[in-house]
Order: sequence, then C-alpha cells, then structure tokens
Amino acid sequence: MHRGEPSYNQPMKFLDLLRQAERQNSSMLCVGLDPEPAKFPAAYQGDARKIYDFCAAIVEATADLVSAFKPQIAYFAAHRAEDQLERLMAHMRSTAPGVPIILDAKRGDIGSTAEQYAKEAFERYGADAVTLSPFMGFDTIAPYLKYHDKGAFVLCRTSNPGGDDFQNQRLASVAGEPRLYEHIAQLAQGPWNLNGQLGLVVGATYPAEIERVRELAPSLPLLIPGVGAQGGDALATVRAGWREHGPIVVNLSRTVLYASAGADFAQAARQVAMQTRDQLQAARLA
Repeated sequence: MHRGEPSYNQPMKFLDLLRQAERQNSSMLCVGLDPEPAKFPAAYQGDARKIYDFCAAIVEATADLVSAFKPQIAYFAAHRAEDQLERLMAHMRSTAPGVPIILDAKRGDIGSTAEQYAKEAFERYGADAVTLSPFMGFDTIAPYLKYHDKGAFVLCRTSNPGGDDFQNQRLASVAGEPRLYEHIAQLAQGPWNLNGQLGLVVGATYPAEIERVRELAPSLPLLIPGVGAQGGDALATVRAGWREHGPIVVNLSRTVLYASAGADFAQAARQVAMQTRDQLQAARLA
C-alpha cells in the first residue's frame, strides 16, 4: 500500500492526510526545510553536499511533532542539490508516512509550462501539495487540480511588508471593492476550488487579516508562515485562523533548523519544535 492510502486502495486526498496528521501528532506545526549550508552546525558547515544529511536529521528528530513538512525548492536548486531533495522526499515518506509534504515552490505560470511544473512537484518529487502564485489567474492553478489527491496553497496575504503593494489594494472593478487578498480568498473558497484541493497562504504577521481570510474561506486549510524569526505571534495566529473544520499549518523554519550550531542540532531542533507544537495546541484550547 502506498503512502497515505486507505484500505480501499484509493489515494487519500491531501486535506484528509493533513487532518489525520494533525490528530495523530496533536500538532498544527509545519517544519520548513530551508537549508543554508553557511548556517549548518560545525561538522557540516559550508558543505552543500551535506544538505540531505542535515535535513534528514531534522526530519527524524521532529517527525512525530508536526502536521507537515515544507521543503523550499530554491534552497536546494541554488546548490545544485535537486538530487538531494529527491532523496529527502523519499526519506520523509519512509520516516513519516502519515505526514504530508508541501513543496514550497510558489510557481505561477500557465499552459504547458504550468503542466510541467505540476509534473515536477507531484511526479518527480512526489509532494502532497505545492504553493502557487495566482497572479496570472485561474490558468495558473488549473493544471495542478488534475491531480485530484493533491493540494495547492495559493498565495493570498503574505507575511512580507511588500505584500501591501498589491495584496492590500482594493479592486474597484469587483462588487464591494474587496482588497485583492480578499478576492483571492473568495475565489479559492468558491469557483476555483473545483475538487476541494485548495488552501491559502496567509502570513502570521497580520493576524487581523488571517481572521478576515478565515471569514471568507471558513473551510480551507491555511498555511501560515511568519511565526518565529519573522515576529508573528503564535497565540494571535491560532485564535485568528484555527477552526474545527478549517485547519491551519503554522510554519517554522530557521528557529527550528538552527536551534543549535553544535553536534546536538537535531536534539535542539526537536526541543524547539516540541515547545512550539505545545504552544500552538495550548492557544487552540485557550
């Protein structure tokens, strides 16, 4: 039986896999895998050939604490380490078979090019979901929805200050003049979500806007970066975004990956992940 398949031998849909991992590990935490060799512990420092080894150790240390892993493809491609990413994807499927993998690629093209990007994410790397930019419209999203058991997180209200340049602008041509991020949330909850596969990326640095997105998209999973090094507040994030039928995936990368520069880096990563997982769970119950 393949990873995530129920007994009737049909692939489990991404959202079901995510909810199962959330229950199994009592977790809303996603560990982002953004390997920077210059920041590796002393034994690996500066050696791009050790990307797999470093990330695999983090995965092994945190596999029972997370609801998802999120490798960022640029951190591998920049070091010509796509082969290491392929090995890592296989290692995650073996080490944490119940934990979904979100490939953070932020692809945003159309037509046959988008089809190739979808094939890369879901066939080459075997990801369970991918991040996408919707700037070119539904044509950007459609090729990924052909993979009915997979998920796609659409950029909606990102955590960077420059997000205001477009995402916070009002659309005079749309009834009610919603802000762009509000319009994206409505499209993802409604006409774009053909097979129930979509989620939204919303930054933890804007809790009031997480709450607004949740109003507009009550059932979609939200991928929330920005807690930790970027300054997002975990309690405010959970209160704004988590709903019983609307899961959240709170991403933490650098704070976990580089918790220690010593030989104990994996144990230190586990400790930070456990503390954050428990903090998020406590916020849900508060």
